[in-house]
Amino acid sequence: MTHTPGILYPLGDGLARLLAPNPSPFTGEGTWLHLIGTERLAIVDPGPADPVHLDALVEAIAGRPVEAILVTHTHRDHSPAAAPLSERLGAPVWGCAPLVVPGNQEAGFDTSYAPDRILTDGETIELAGAAFETVHTPGHTSNHLCFAWGHRLFSGDHVMGWSTTVVIPPDGHMGAYMASLQKLQARTETLYHPAHGEPVEDPQRLLRGMLTHRVQRERQLLRLIGEAPAPLADLTLRAYPALDPRLRPAAEATALAHLITLEERGAVTCVGGTWKV
Repeated sequence: MTHTPGILYPLGDGLARLLAPNPSPFTGEGTWLHLIGTERLAIVDPGPADPVHLDALVEAIAGRPVEAILVTHTHRDHSPAAAPLSERLGAPVWGCAPLVVPGNQEAGFDTSYAPDRILTDGETIELAGAAFETVHTPGHTSNHLCFAWGHRLFSGDHVMGWSTTVVIPPDGHMGAYMASLQKLQARTETLYHPAHGEPVEDPQRLLRGMLTHRVQRERQLLRLIGEAPAPLADLTLRAYPALDPRLRPAAEATALAHLITLEERGAVTCVGGTWKV
């Protein structure tokens, strides 16, 4: 099913979602933001600061009070709309901590993000007549949060409904990502609402598959290095032989995240740019 940006799609139980107009090989159809509530609202992941998108969102809100704008993490397809939306609506921005990492950081971060309240792991907040629990799920980014609402989990980019999650060092960490998947396995939510793709109706099955996929990728990289030590670019081409060239930088970054985690375990080492067992 193809969706139209700017159209409000009801999901039942006082929940609706709206698609931002930012399709790409990395976002799928675009970023889904979620509106929770009927008379009073909370918003999860307002999306990019696109004027057309902001106008569509304000129209969907239809004058209802917004008690808070929640942000899962500070990638530029998730958080930049928070500030202009807050200014237009008078709603506070609550969510993950701002992320300022020195050194060679990826370009996809929103460095302007400035929340009114930083939420911490296990914190319970009351919004739109309902209780939300904050779940810290580092890995995709170190500041990534999910939000539990009853049997539902707003999973941001940690668990997506259309693709595997990219993990980009130095802030993204594969070991932390896999640990966060295991953390979600121990929880009881039965329906996930990701920021990209369709709702996940059997999240435990998906979590098992995601963890299996990551373990298999680790084993593949170890096997490839054992066959022939190589630099990262060569290993990526061998590991992803049929990859869309547009996705090669993301695949290379995720492969590096695996290699860094393997290096931390003492399984591999990098000498002069060449990875060896």
